Amino acid sequence: MKITRTPLSIPIAVLAALFAIFLISREAAPPATALLHVSFDPTRELLADINTAFVRRREGASADAPAAGAPAPIDIRQSHGGSGKQARAVIDGLEADVVSLALAHDIDTISESSGRISADWRDKFPHGASPMTSTVVFIVREGNPKGIKDWSDLARPGVQLVFPNPKTSGGARWSYLAAWGFAAEQATGDAAERDRGAAAFMERLLANVAVMDTGARSATNTFVQRGVGDALVGWESDARLVEEQFKDRKLELVYPSVSIVAEPCVAVVDRVADKHGTTDIAREYLAFLYTDEAQRIIAAHGFRPRSPVVASEYGGRFPAIRQFTLEERFGDWASVHKRHFAPEGTLDAAMAARAESTR
Repeated sequence: MKITRTPLSIPIAVLAALFAIFLISREAAPPATALLHVSFDPTRELLADINTAFVRRREGASADAPAAGAPAPIDIRQSHGGSGKQARAVIDGLEADVVSLALAHDIDTISESSGRISADWRDKFPHGASPMTSTVVFIVREGNPKGIKDWSDLARPGVQLVFPNPKTSGGARWSYLAAWGFAAEQATGDAAERDRGAAAFMERLLANVAVMDTGARSATNTFVQRGVGDALVGWESDARLVEEQFKDRKLELVYPSVSIVAEPCVAVVDRVADKHGTTDIAREYLAFLYTDEAQRIIAAHGFRPRSPVVASEYGGRFPAIRQFTLEERFGDWASVHKRHFAPEGTLDAAMAARAESTR
């Protein structure tokens, strides 16, 4: 008897079985929930580690309590740039589910300009929705050849600085205020005379800026990679990163006699999160930043943790320096913005003087 074989019969059966398994697995594994986190420059590496820890923690919680069911997988995406530019992008339509920005004022601007963030965003998380702090320091070349030790040295003739543009960089605004606070403290006379002294100091300091990048990270690259300038003024966290990643450059970190408490803030972009159905996971994600697990990651990346437990563990990493808060020296952000950063404020005057000096 002749047996006729059908070569395709077995592969077709296998393919059918594989397709059935694929359909079952599609039903068993829900699609990942996408969460877009729009943040300021110096948090790139920090958020990569935070995101990994958050996803791992959720998966661990599911394994510990299987009856509750496995949570849907999460795909956390990051966007970085100068804080002011990032705020403008969200206002203009970038659909962030959460933001972490260098200035509370940037989040207020999103709220007031677009209504995408609720006006009471500060009340949603501890410490006015600021899960960490930083401060402003200097990075100098090996041996500190220009002898830069304090803010006054940055305004000396012959010193070249790399200083991000306060028009686009939140970190640069903290730096500007730190320098202003120092200068006002050094000046004599009544409040008006101290202000005039601080304004004159800021004109001299900004006149020494060789490169004014749009963000903190690009300024760091200009100083470290391109070798521009005698000193970089910026975030303590970026200074720590440079110190650890570029040991061969033998750069040195200088803490001034006084600096400012910089307070980055976080918020759920309510209108977008509601639209995406991510409100609950967005809140859970930002609340995670306050856990000791996340606070240790924050400290390891050079930001100062809010947790007293973690702060004591990392005490040796963060020198105790004299600092003032925004409120102590300047008032609230609305007042600060109007006086210093709005059109025709003190920054515009200092920038005009800088432009004149470079002609």
